[in-house]
Amino acid sequence: MAHLVRGISDDGCVLVLASDTTDISETARRIHNTSKVCTAALGRALTGASFMGIMLKGQDSSVTLRFNGGGPSGSVIAVADMDGNVRGYVMNPDVNLPLNEKGKLAVGTAVGTDGFLTVIKDIGMKEPAVGQVPLVSGEIAEDITSYYAISEQIPSVCALGVLVNPDLTVACSGGFLIQLLPTADDTIIAKVERGLNNLPSVTAMLAEGLTPEDICKKVLPEFNVEILDTAECEYKCNCSRERVEKAIISVGKAELEEMAKDECTEVKCHFCPSVYKFSSDDIKSLMKNI
Repeated sequence: MAHLVRGISDDGCVLVLASDTTDISETARRIHNTSKVCTAALGRALTGASFMGIMLKGQDSSVTLRFNGGGPSGSVIAVADMDGNVRGYVMNPDVNLPLNEKGKLAVGTAVGTDGFLTVIKDIGMKEPAVGQVPLVSGEIAEDITSYYAISEQIPSVCALGVLVNPDLTVACSGGFLIQLLPTADDTIIAKVERGLNNLPSVTAMLAEGLTPEDICKKVLPEFNVEILDTAECEYKCNCSRERVEKAIISVGKAELEEMAKDECTEVKCHFCPSVYKFSSDDIKSLMKNI
């Protein structure tokens, strides 16, 4: 399970979230058999989505993040529910790239910058709310920061990290998100900025044994931070045969007639290893619902 906490400064000006998502990123790596750079990209996206999901309101709400920058990894997709549980995938999970000029995994190169971050929030209305911003770096965290600033007009700082072992397993993964509330003035902004100067990376803090609660306080050293709530999150797919049946019906009668000619049709979930099999008779039965 991943551990996520949400806190607020005692002056009510700054909101902070932090999480240790090592288990989530490792689960995603095992499911999708990702390369090092794709593990880092997907792990960051899942962590960011978890932050955005936990702040949703309304039963059965969800948020989808799609990073489509034209890079060799293809689109990176992450979906979160209101409890912070996530699922996701990378279109091309086996991309391998040399380290970047900083000696780090080249997530920005894998994702690319010739495209957009699209955020789709389904909060139970007739139509989901859709926001889209140009990708800044493809590094995921900077793009989420840009989304909040441009699309939601919320001054934010997002930091995400995934440390991958030589054997491709995830050593640690997590992040933090700082947001200024409407009561924040220039003095508050200056205090936040000073706290972020020379701050260790997320993975360095996690590797040192810092908990999400510790990280909340470390990133805001000039504030007294009160922890509001905590959540245990996981990589969780919500696929089911019923959902797949609805998706199959949605393709239309003509396509179903073609599918019914095959002895067996297999549908694999993008997010988990589940495979759903439908016989020709199953497809014909679904056609009756059109």
